[in-house]
Amino acid sequence: VQLQASGGGLVQAGGSLRLSCAASGRTLSNANIGWFRQAPGKEREFVATIRWSGSSTHYADSVKGRFTISRDAKNTVYLQMNSLRPEDTAVYYCAADLSGYYNRRLPDDYDSWGQGTLVTVSS
Repeated sequence: VQLQASGGGLVQAGGSLRLSCAASGRTLSNANIGWFRQAPGKEREFVATIRWSGSSTHYADSVKGRFTISRDAKNTVYLQMNSLRPEDTAVYYCAADLSGYYNRRLPDDYDSWGQGTLVTVSS
């Protein structure tokens, strides 16, 4: 499955952005999807994940209460980011986990990755 992340940009602290992750080549309907981010000079880190059915979501502590992951029936997964902080600045990636396991948080657990979209939060 090929993933395409979009929606990044420049926003002031306290602002909001919505990222999208669209799939081509096959449906995402049976894949658990994760969002990760990577800031300059840092490791790629887990942000959020949603079960294939949409019935369950989990978040990193650093974004809990500010970010919301969701998915629609049109093969797209979203990451709504509110109350953004400068430390949220990073390239954001979506990824698909086709293993059948859920709430996995290591990048190596995921099978397919989008190309990333840059989010910059100014102070």
